[in-house]
Amino acid sequence: MSLTQKQILLVQHSFSQVEPIADQAADIFYGALFKIDPSLKPLFRSDIKVQGRKLMTMLKAAVDGLNDLDALVPVLKQLAERHNGYGTKKSHFTPVGNALLYTLKTGLGEAYTEEVRQAWITVIHLVADTMKPEIAA
Repeated sequence: MSLTQKQILLVQHSFSQVEPIADQAADIFYGALFKIDPSLKPLFRSDIKVQGRKLMTMLKAAVDGLNDLDALVPVLKQLAERHNGYGTKKSHFTPVGNALLYTLKTGLGEAYTEEVRQAWITVIHLVADTMKPEIAA
């Protein structure tokens, strides 16, 4: 699955609109994630606010890295390897992706168009397809 330049710009622009409310977006994300799949909550042992900041930092790096996928792929593989130690499973990618889409929809409001949604879905699949082979379970 490949990204078009237009999709990259849509994702980067929409993320820049959510970035000013990063703490709130992280709260929305984790609230949605734990509602979608409550069994994931025990995987998050550290302070959820700290985890939220890490999430937003990682998302920013991934979004910024879309212009250079050759450099982004090894970073995503390392991220997946670290997540093995947290108990991450391949099946967790779907609820995480759905929680992210919900967060974007909530954070962007009317700016969350079908075109933006589809661009993010493409990115989510690209990230998941890169990370899943590195996930043990």
